[in-house]
Amino acid sequence: MDNTMFCYQCEQTAGSKGCTKMGVCSKDPNVAKMQDVLIFLTKGLGYYATTVINKGNEIPRELGEFFTECVFSTLTNVNFAPERFVSYIKKANEYKKQLMEIAGNIDNIPEGANYLAPETKEEILNIPSMKNLGVMDDDDLDMDIRSLREFLIYGIKGMGAYFHHAYCLGKYDAEIAKFMFKALGSTLDNSLTVDDYFNLNMELGKTNFKCMELLDAANTGAFGDPEPTNMLITKKKGPFIVVSGHDLKDLGDLLEQTEGKGINIYTHGEMLPGNAYPGLKKYKHLIGNFGGAWQDQQKEFDNLPGAILMTSNCLMKPRDNYKDRLFTSSIVGWPDVTHISTVNGKKDFTPVIEKALELDGFREDESEKRIPMGFARNAVLSNAGTIVEAVKSGQIRHFFLVGGCDGARPGRNYFTEFAEKTPKDTIILTLACGKYRFNKMDLGSIGPFPRILDVGQCNDAYSAIKIALALSEAFECDVNDLPLSYIISWYEQKAVAVLLTMLYLGLKDIYLGPTLPAFVTPNVLQVLVDKFNLQSISTPDNDLQTILG
Repeated sequence: MDNTMFCYQCEQTAGSKGCTKMGVCSKDPNVAKMQDVLIFLTKGLGYYATTVINKGNEIPRELGEFFTECVFSTLTNVNFAPERFVSYIKKANEYKKQLMEIAGNIDNIPEGANYLAPETKEEILNIPSMKNLGVMDDDDLDMDIRSLREFLIYGIKGMGAYFHHAYCLGKYDAEIAKFMFKALGSTLDNSLTVDDYFNLNMELGKTNFKCMELLDAANTGAFGDPEPTNMLITKKKGPFIVVSGHDLKDLGDLLEQTEGKGINIYTHGEMLPGNAYPGLKKYKHLIGNFGGAWQDQQKEFDNLPGAILMTSNCLMKPRDNYKDRLFTSSIVGWPDVTHISTVNGKKDFTPVIEKALELDGFREDESEKRIPMGFARNAVLSNAGTIVEAVKSGQIRHFFLVGGCDGARPGRNYFTEFAEKTPKDTIILTLACGKYRFNKMDLGSIGPFPRILDVGQCNDAYSAIKIALALSEAFECDVNDLPLSYIISWYEQKAVAVLLTMLYLGLKDIYLGPTLPAFVTPNVLQVLVDKFNLQSISTPDNDLQTILG
């Protein structure tokens, strides 16, 4: 292809077909090329790691973590810093050389498995197009195989994000790493069929369920089980730091380092659920949530009189008038933005703290407003008997899981209208930043329950699924026979991983929007429709009529 770049891994990809000149996410062709090279390298790294494992050798945890960091760094809206990708590429070369030496002589090595990349920015950007380097460079590849291959790769990226957050809190599972090696390495095997790739995607769904369980254990082990909380959503006078992303460890460390310094801490975006964890809310200066979903950050951060810490995706191109008060951490990166690195296992947030104290902060208190949140599985299932009785008595007619990724593409008002139009005898479970489409609405209550139950982050799809499975046991029925429907919004690759988990678990009749993935071909879509009755959203009225009859 003659395009400068090609990427269609997110929902907002240009024209719902693919970004070819510049990413809608602001990823430029140079960063896109480096990400393609890195993913190509990690495919070979996965192949050799699997080969070494099959010969009876153990892979060190540090390699599993590095491999995970590589795939996570290429997820949408995470890392835009070329120098960081050069570093990843150099290290990937080193690991691959070590594994190739351990593996020894191998017959029938897949093309590209032993590829080693140049190690300077200039040389990397001058790499000619080659088979399998990027998404579309192999013109002869069957379109359905390409579709399922990319489905698998994007699922690995999404699962890699969850795995990273888990092992940062001390939870690591070698079996998850082994699957990631195997799955990404398998994408070099030209003999794989559509059925082979479908089965790998289902295995990814199974593994991602285990990964979300691991992350749940990491979060609750470190900070306790989330509990229902009336969270502040208005501003308080004084210096402050806004913390965005998904990394609860970074939030916890920052709270510890700012205690007693007179700085208020607000969560933002996907960090909102941090307000419900006892181990975090014990810090009185964690006072609430600021703003909305990730796509509003440029407007919300514009001339913001405080410091901003981005701990993971989703980072948008920072405007000049707040770039000097923006800091990145962990996987996240942007050129000319101060990055807080890990040194000897710890991060020093002093630069963020000093910037917050240097700025004016909010000059007055707003009229206080709070919203309920923190309804993870333990909070909900501790009331399982009440819920079952409310359903049997007709008090609750139906449950809707309405959540997922938010985004800027027109059409996402569907989720707002859907929530508004749900009948008063129904409950909405919500999670991820898709909640921002309606989480500040007051839809009333049913008995002791607000009609909107905020389950948490996108990885807390695990909590929502556990709630569904527990209710199916309570009602002694198949999970698909519950009065429960799934209305899912997607944007990036974590949503792909969660969708594959839902499909692996056999959940059917999922409504997906606002558009279907550009990487899903008509044939692949038909398989998903036939096997799982996966549907594209239409209108709130039509979909509610179909669901409720």
